Amino acid sequence: MTPTLTPPPEMVAPAADERCDRCSAAGKLRIRVAEGGELVFCGHHANKYAEQLIKIAVEVAVDPEFSWRGATLLT
Repeated sequence: MTPTLTPPPEMVAPAADERCDRCSAAGKLRIRVAEGGELVFCGHHANKYAEQLIKIAVEVAVDPEFSWRGATLLT
């Protein structure tokens, strides 16, 4: 049998009903870590931990209405 590789699904910004993994506020940022897990953060915690998040994230999706501080740190 030949193995089939399936690409991972694209990252999408958190849905309106998704909550921050830290405080349960509305999610504004989703990151995927190298181990394959995903984390969702509210605007406050996304900005508070921006420097640490960009170090562990392999993929990032931000709510289009949210201005994430980490976006400037990525470049």
